[in-house]
Amino acid sequence: MNKTVNTIGVLTSGGDAPGMNAAIRGVVRTAIAKGKKVMGIKKGYNGLIHGDIFEMQSRNVSDIIQRGGTMLYTARCEEFLKPEGQKRGADMCGVYGIDGLVIIGGDGSFQGAEKLSNLGINTIGIPGTIDLDIACTDYTIGFDTAVNTAMEAIDKIKDTSTSHERCSVVEVMGRNAGFIALWCGIVNGAEVILLPEEENPTEDEIIRDILENRKKGKRHNLIVVAEGIGGSQELAKRIETVTGIQARATVLGHLQRGGSPTAIDRMHGSMMGAYAVDLLCNGKSNRVVAYKDGKYVDYGIDEALKMQKRVNPSRIEVSRLLAK
Repeated sequence: MNKTVNTIGVLTSGGDAPGMNAAIRGVVRTAIAKGKKVMGIKKGYNGLIHGDIFEMQSRNVSDIIQRGGTMLYTARCEEFLKPEGQKRGADMCGVYGIDGLVIIGGDGSFQGAEKLSNLGINTIGIPGTIDLDIACTDYTIGFDTAVNTAMEAIDKIKDTSTSHERCSVVEVMGRNAGFIALWCGIVNGAEVILLPEEENPTEDEIIRDILENRKKGKRHNLIVVAEGIGGSQELAKRIETVTGIQARATVLGHLQRGGSPTAIDRMHGSMMGAYAVDLLCNGKSNRVVAYKDGKYVDYGIDEALKMQKRVNPSRIEVSRLLAK
């Protein structure tokens, strides 16, 4: 593997996340300032395989830091899951002179980065996912914006539900990780939070709690459900049927992926983008940028992928205490 990097490619892969544009900008402008050529790769690994690649200048990333999504677009690529696709991706790096590659995405994107590294491409991963489910880092780009978007939406839902004395069942994103649900449950004052990682109360237990809350004088109940649990519509119908209390389900969905990134996401995106370029310029490869204990650090991709992450038990305990 050639440790001298002269041309750096950058791509975004997997689900988009607010703050990805800040990371792209951080990569492009840091690399150019260090005298490196930068190639933008559109539509993730799909664009890499099919040569959807262009040279980027500093002006290409003007006025993008405040925009959600990713200016480089993202797409699924079944072809890249196969060894032939991975080799074609590595070959394309050679065609375009790319000797260093920054991949912004989640665990699946990092698995692809590791494959390219094994094929001789210098790779650095940046954690960009709203789910906060990458174990090696305390923070992932997009999480803060997604949580704030969901929080504001739930506040509005609570206003009208309180007026009608209803029960609100709100589903937030998080197929395998309950971080968004847990945070929203606490900051929005939910009575029940359903997480994919935890043993959750049964429907009968939830209904019993709603009825007990009514006896205590609570006129509104909020249940926050992670996407990985699902069944929000069915749960709302059961609650209304059994209790006679109006219940409405709302699935926030991809609303949480969009919108202007918060200051936190812009800062982490910018710093992680610059850090990734520094790693490549210092001869590092097959690494993941992380934010740990208030510092930007890096881990081997193989080490990072083996790590496991769970929601904080103390936060779950506090959420239950505050719901009383």
